[in-house]
Amino acid sequence: MKIKIVSLAVLLSLASYHANAKEFVLTDNENGLAKGNWSISSQALGVKGKTFTIENTVLKGGKQDGTEVLTISSDNFTIKLSPTRGLGILSVVGDGVRMGWDSPVNEIVHPKYINLESRGGIGWLDGFNEMMVRCGFEWTGHATQADGMMYTLHGRAQNTPVSKLTVDIADKAPYTITVKGLIKENTFKKSHLETWASLSYVPGSREFTVHDVVTNKSDYARDYQIIYHSNFGTPILEEGAQFVAPVKEISPFNDYAKNGLNTWQTYLGPTKGFDEMVFNVYPFADSNGQTQVMVTNKAGDKAAGIAYNIKQLPVLSLWKNTDTLKQGYVTGLEPGTSFAYPVTIEREQKRVRQLEPGQSAEFTLTYSLLSNKDDVTKYAKKIEAIQGNQQTKVVNEPMAKE
Repeated sequence: MKIKIVSLAVLLSLASYHANAKEFVLTDNENGLAKGNWSISSQALGVKGKTFTIENTVLKGGKQDGTEVLTISSDNFTIKLSPTRGLGILSVVGDGVRMGWDSPVNEIVHPKYINLESRGGIGWLDGFNEMMVRCGFEWTGHATQADGMMYTLHGRAQNTPVSKLTVDIADKAPYTITVKGLIKENTFKKSHLETWASLSYVPGSREFTVHDVVTNKSDYARDYQIIYHSNFGTPILEEGAQFVAPVKEISPFNDYAKNGLNTWQTYLGPTKGFDEMVFNVYPFADSNGQTQVMVTNKAGDKAAGIAYNIKQLPVLSLWKNTDTLKQGYVTGLEPGTSFAYPVTIEREQKRVRQLEPGQSAEFTLTYSLLSNKDDVTKYAKKIEAIQGNQQTKVVNEPMAKE
């Protein structure tokens, strides 16, 4: 059965985009089109009452040579995407608050310089520095060798340049901007998954929506997995920062994480020697399956929030990497169909989904940048309303051993 759950706000914005939109095709491999450097603005389009620019830039030199970066700017709010890196979100900045982090990987690395199988299958880390990374779709999770192949860390989508890239701008208010990219995971005799990844943004707002549709183009049923690896560092992450979510159940990913169960809701400052600490979370949701989570700074006046549906993304991985600033001081709020265990474990625990031939699955997440105390408080109250009087179950042992 096709999974299709979309919020009313998303439906309205998508409807306006489809009915009246200017479409700009920047890349179309089937027709040999690659515009490269390109830009458009509200002024050039004759839009009144909204100010925005959209620019696509091809980087030069080093390991980012040939990488494309698409930047949307409006009203002191900037979103940076990379079509070359699976349309991942590099960073979002608004009102002096950043959604994103500082990785030791300080270039936007072109996939041609990535060997996913290096270091025992964790070569994915050689390019990891984005605010949001699509981990999937053929598989995700920790690297493992099985079925005669190497399942590399977090799959291939983020290191797959899009085969088609379009920018659509609605002709009518609110002039929704939608960037769409086609990610092809096509391998002879193996995968034939194609994903239309998209980001929609209303100029002047402080939120945006990711909407992805993955389709099995094969004549055979195929597995799929996805984790939306959403990463936040300073200025939101700091000593005393908090993870706020309506949590039904939480457990440690491994024995190391057991040491942090008593403080899973708060964060340390940069701490040398702190290893990655991951927790498996099952969130509560409202009657429609909608939930939302956030990470907020200590003062509660800067935060990043994610709203999504647990029918699409039933689990969440909470990743704490409060190592030194140079090593990568970051936390990940990661809604997914699966936890980050290797695909072999996720299959055993019945969390790997399948698509029948021609079948599609859809995923919708709305990200919010919250840059003042009132907005953070309002977002937190919605989370509290979902939690209500329901208790959080804390499980002391990992659900699996790698």
